[in-house]
Amino acid sequence: MPALVNYGGNDDVRAGGLFFSKLTDPSLFLSVASNLNAYCPPRKRSRVAAPFFLDLEEMASAKDEPKPCSIDVLPDECLFEILRRLPGGQERSTAASVSKRWLTILSGIPAAEIPKKKKLPDLNGDVTKEEVEEDESDGQLTRTLESKEATDIRLAAVTIGAGARGGLGKLVIQGSHPTRGVTDLGLSAVARTCPSLRVLSLWDVPLITDAGLFEIASGCPMLEKLDLARCPLISDKGLTAVAQKCPNLMSLTLESCSGVGNEGLQAIGRGCPQLKSLAIKNCPLVGDQGVSSIVSSASASLAKIKLQGLNITDVSLAVVGYYGKAVTDLVLTGLQNIGERGFWVMANALGLLKVKCVTITSCRGVTDLGLASIAKCCPSLKQLCLRRCCYLSDVGLKAFVETAKALENLQLEECNRITLDGVLGGLLNCNRELKTLALVKCMGIKDVSSWTAPLPSCISLRSLTIRECPGFTSASLAVVAKICPQLENIDLSGLTGVTDQGLLPLIESSQGLVKVNLSDCVNLTDTSIATMVKAHGSNLKVLNLDGCKKVTDKSLLAVAENCSVIDELDLSRCMVSDYGVAVLASARQLNLHVLSLAGCSKVTQKSLPFLANLGQSLIGLNLQFCNLISTCGIGSLEEKLWWCDVLS
Repeated sequence: MPALVNYGGNDDVRAGGLFFSKLTDPSLFLSVASNLNAYCPPRKRSRVAAPFFLDLEEMASAKDEPKPCSIDVLPDECLFEILRRLPGGQERSTAASVSKRWLTILSGIPAAEIPKKKKLPDLNGDVTKEEVEEDESDGQLTRTLESKEATDIRLAAVTIGAGARGGLGKLVIQGSHPTRGVTDLGLSAVARTCPSLRVLSLWDVPLITDAGLFEIASGCPMLEKLDLARCPLISDKGLTAVAQKCPNLMSLTLESCSGVGNEGLQAIGRGCPQLKSLAIKNCPLVGDQGVSSIVSSASASLAKIKLQGLNITDVSLAVVGYYGKAVTDLVLTGLQNIGERGFWVMANALGLLKVKCVTITSCRGVTDLGLASIAKCCPSLKQLCLRRCCYLSDVGLKAFVETAKALENLQLEECNRITLDGVLGGLLNCNRELKTLALVKCMGIKDVSSWTAPLPSCISLRSLTIRECPGFTSASLAVVAKICPQLENIDLSGLTGVTDQGLLPLIESSQGLVKVNLSDCVNLTDTSIATMVKAHGSNLKVLNLDGCKKVTDKSLLAVAENCSVIDELDLSRCMVSDYGVAVLASARQLNLHVLSLAGCSKVTQKSLPFLANLGQSLIGLNLQFCNLISTCGIGSLEEKLWWCDVLS
């Protein structure tokens, strides 16, 4: 025993000895403890009493130096694998806000590589819950980016955020940032993260090329509607990609796309059998071959066709007339190379049996013969709108109105060879279905000096518009009053020649006026307005007297006493005053929703309390150019009518 106690050597157990130092090694304690059976009471950790010094300058410098996040040290490939395993859309959206790098990586993760739901068994072995969030393929969200906010980064953020809320179904990009506009990179993010996209509209996005459209076609096979306007770098290759990979496409709109031609339209015709709507405007490379191919290929489904500013000839209209068996709406505008023969052949091809609405603008080929053929060969036609058809005369109009047995709506604008004699002649033998007649800026509409034939009676006509026809005066309006006794809506705006003498017969002959527009009829006075309000106040819902400078508070008094269902009242630039506004506000039966007093020079600050009382039902109030009302007064009124949209 003494020998053991006095033992000394290299493994001395005294403090400072080698064996002592080994025993103090924590790792050794862990390994030895498992082999000891002896009881050792717990000991307190020894307090370090050795003095220490702090280098304050070093600590300050260390504090100022940014410590890089350890995960950002990883390469993009590793971050890709990490971020694609995030459990849900909300988590991905949150991660995208960390940095631009994370946003870029997340926007490049294809939806197919994101883990889907996995059903997990519970303790009993039954499948009861799901690991991943609900399916994000609904695509119910709509997002719109305009002008400066349209950038690749913003677009990537939108797609990630939409993915967390059910998926993006409709994307509209209108304009682009001047220096950092949307490019193919942004569309790639959409294609990879939004497989449920059904509607894509690109308007004035000059940096998008065929590569971006190819990405959309590859990643969004459910695409149903594609609108491309002023995208000069997109060509037939992009449309071909869409045709090959988006068979569900139902609507295609092309406007001012200088690179798109016949080849792309042919591909759409072959690959998209469900196409229902086609609109092509100002595409110089599109000709007869492209239009004919797509119309003939989609003849079973194509219901709406709009062709504007194209270099097509009579051949295209012949194809439309023959293969347009499903067409219900046809719009033809600015087709300068199509003559009378084209419209005649289109009608006589006997394919447009289902067409209901036809709009033709600035087409020199529309003549009396062509119009008569359309009426004869389109038995379902209900609405016809003709604008700037300079070769159309009274003869063609009469023949058309007499033949079109299903016609309900006829609109003529800037057809200067049409006269009032032709209109009355058409009404003499019109069908009983005609409900709406509109004559706008037709310089040939003038007073009839004598009418020898018996005046027609168009009992079915409910809406009459004669707007900005300077030759139409009170004498002609009195004739119209005898012809149309069942009018409900009248629009005589801009007829400076109409006076009380012409309006009063129309008021007396009408059964119940509902909507009346008399804007800029500067020669009308309180006499006719008050008479109209008293006769039709129980039915009148909309009254527009904008610019009627001879209308005063007397008309407002009649409105307050007789109008019980009026919704909209426009008194802009009239001679009404504070007294008239007070009278209007005192009418308990009024339930006005929209009131306009713009440019009323006699309306002052005194009207504000009355407008506040009137505003319980108002949702729109126009006080623009009321110079006698201060800005402070407008602000106070806005506070009281916080639910109303006040224009000042």
